[in-house]
Amino acid sequence: MNQERASTERSAQLSIGENRQAQKYDFSELLRRVLWMIGQYAFRWSPRTAFGWRRFVLRLFGATVGTEVHIYNTATIYYPWNLTIGDWSSIGEDALVYNLGPVTVGERVTVSQRAHLCAGTHDHRDPAMPLLKPPITVGDQAWVCADAFVGPGVTVGEGAVVGARAVAVNDVDDWTIAGGNPARPLKERKLSST
Repeated sequence: MNQERASTERSAQLSIGENRQAQKYDFSELLRRVLWMIGQYAFRWSPRTAFGWRRFVLRLFGATVGTEVHIYNTATIYYPWNLTIGDWSSIGEDALVYNLGPVTVGERVTVSQRAHLCAGTHDHRDPAMPLLKPPITVGDQAWVCADAFVGPGVTVGEGAVVGARAVAVNDVDDWTIAGGNPARPLKERKLSST
């Protein structure tokens, strides 16, 4: 029975043409994408320490950006209008915020260098593989470490840590340190009072 089902599933073919013909974005979003392709030069070619300028540019393109946010000029923000980031948070060098869907980063959050927040995927069960845009939420005081990956639809809880090079494809509980591929809870995070 399982062999029969597996054979039937293997004989089905992906409909790549249908996927490419599907309208994934409305006109206003396409227009914003074109404008951002031009506007991101003002973001990327700014001096490394010009955090205020980059906050201004992102807000100009629809991002909700808190005070004292540090986003480095080598970070990639796909769609500023899908980004909300709280006070005193940072996005490090070469980080990738692939925010086809909304990405919400809380206050006092660190997204370290080369981390990848991926709020876009495809429905692998449908032969047309339609685009999906599940949101990502990173809670206050969380830390997404260097080279870590946070997948579509994942919530990283308040105070949680996604360890270096970890792959978070499921939610990470509040004040939990998670690591590995796939990321698993390793221990509780405790802040010292000193």
